[in-house]
Amino acid sequence: MFWINGEQSDLVSVSDRSFQYGDGCFTTMLVKQGRIQHWQYHLDRMEACLKVLDIPFPDWPQVEQWLEQALLSDEKSGLKLHITRGTGGRGYSPAQTTQPNVTISNFSFPSHYAQWQAEGLPLGICSKRMGLNPMLAGHKHNNRLEQVLLKSEMDLAGYLDGLCLDIHGHIVETTAANVFWVKGATLYTPSLKNAGVSGVARRIILEYAQQLNLKVVKGDFELDHLDNAEEVFISNSLLEIAPVVQISERKYSIGQQTLRIQEKFNS
Repeated sequence: MFWINGEQSDLVSVSDRSFQYGDGCFTTMLVKQGRIQHWQYHLDRMEACLKVLDIPFPDWPQVEQWLEQALLSDEKSGLKLHITRGTGGRGYSPAQTTQPNVTISNFSFPSHYAQWQAEGLPLGICSKRMGLNPMLAGHKHNNRLEQVLLKSEMDLAGYLDGLCLDIHGHIVETTAANVFWVKGATLYTPSLKNAGVSGVARRIILEYAQQLNLKVVKGDFELDHLDNAEEVFISNSLLEIAPVVQISERKYSIGQQTLRIQEKFNS
């Protein structure tokens, strides 16, 4: 079910700039027993992206009311908050646009996520490479065409998800999640300074790593950095934490640090 600016509707104008240009941003939230998880972090990420896009903030208390009316009563479910610059204008210039449009949708929790969390999943390696875009890197803007193409490649190859590399061969993320790996007492993850999405779950993991006395290293890593990793896991707001048991021919055990971080999300 969809709400546009608080009103139920399945229709959006074709002049909306998200349809025309991908001009906006979004976040996807986990709901547990009728409560949005980590709302403040989602709000922070939306404001950060809206600032970069120079889109005015909506009335957040009003948005929160709209989100409340969209909540499902399931034990777990999802909410998607999508904000566009609005409608109007001709060409790329945003000068003639109206006020931002706020779209909210709800959906059932993906049934296969529990199995991924418990048993882990294998990843392929995408042959298509992500471009570099430091101006928008880290933000979840509405133009996700790279992810569509990379996920399509993994679908055709028979993988549930795939590791994405940039044009220099550096690990970025998977098509739908951030990626981490552990060596000794060090937690590694891509920097995301040139490509990729900095997820809410990623932020929580990086904060929690300090409590686990894990050194965190964010950087540019090629695939061979995974050769001697002791454990690998992926994260996003809905999935939270899922172990990775194989990447191409590399196999990994479900490690203790992965389980400890996974427990953080269950507490």
